[in-house]
Amino acid sequence: MRKRKSIQLVQKILCPLLLLSVAACGQQSTPANNSAQPSAQTPAEAPAPSQETKQVKIGIAQFVEHPALDAAREGFIEQMTKNGYEKDKQVVYDISSAQASMDTAIQIAQKFNSDKVDLILAIATPTAQASAQTTQDIPILFTAVTDPVEAGLVKAMDKPGGNVTGTSDMNPVEEQLKLVKELKPDAKTVGVIYSSGEVNSKVQVDAAKAVSEKLGLAIQEAAVTSATEVKQAAESMVGKVDAFYVPTDNLVVSSISAVLGVAESQKIPVVAGEENSVKSGAIATYGIDYTKLGAQTADMAVKILKGESKPADMAVEMQADMKLVLNKKAAEKMGVTIPQSMLDRAGEVIEQ
Repeated sequence: MRKRKSIQLVQKILCPLLLLSVAACGQQSTPANNSAQPSAQTPAEAPAPSQETKQVKIGIAQFVEHPALDAAREGFIEQMTKNGYEKDKQVVYDISSAQASMDTAIQIAQKFNSDKVDLILAIATPTAQASAQTTQDIPILFTAVTDPVEAGLVKAMDKPGGNVTGTSDMNPVEEQLKLVKELKPDAKTVGVIYSSGEVNSKVQVDAAKAVSEKLGLAIQEAAVTSATEVKQAAESMVGKVDAFYVPTDNLVVSSISAVLGVAESQKIPVVAGEENSVKSGAIATYGIDYTKLGAQTADMAVKILKGESKPADMAVEMQADMKLVLNKKAAEKMGVTIPQSMLDRAGEVIEQ
């Protein structure tokens, strides 16, 4: 009996205390009114939650290694970094060279497709064709492709219509052939060596033929199927041509030293389709900066990766600003004096 009274007494004391405690807790959970002292970090001042950019994977397929295509690749990667896609952080690259083999180009494209890369950069026409034949789901950007319509990559330059678009390196063939007449006014015949397996090369040869007559020139062509045939083709033209014109043909440009060796020994001037060939030893070009072309392609890639555009609706782009590049040392080796009028308007003059 006494024990029961003791329990009742404890209950009378504890219950009011428990009620006060619950009430106090309720007050703490009530939102503070506007007059309350703000906490160290109110919702308005809180930093936005971090939004990590998804790491993307880009497969880069290059048909062959030579300075122009290397420059396009490096220009692409550099511009991607400037756009916030730093290598091995926001983006991972899988870079492969087909070593001038179409079979290898197809294998590279198949690997990229099975790896489900987020985007493919195809450098040069054959690798672009291999990629386009392999996947219709992955966005493909090409660069260093002369005529993407003729190559079957896009339906139209302004409206590609599929998963492929990019930048063209169609060079100003007529302006480049005019350089031959400036360097050697009495020139009558120009020799052009090109790969029979490259669509972009045939396009340039046809363009040269189309404008040659009005320039007072005749075009003599020699088609090759491998790098080992380049020197033989150049030698076969000795005594028949007054100058060589090297288009942006991947096979020939990768073996340009063979053409230059013949040209220097026989004092035949060489005009090229792009500036890296001039840096390698040709005398002149009026044309494209492949580093800038690669950077231009990177800007297109960013729009695709961010979902702002689709290849089907992105017009194929071309480089607007061309420049005259001259190599004085090469001119000396080929027995040519570069006119002062050309030197005066050159964008770059190579002295060594």
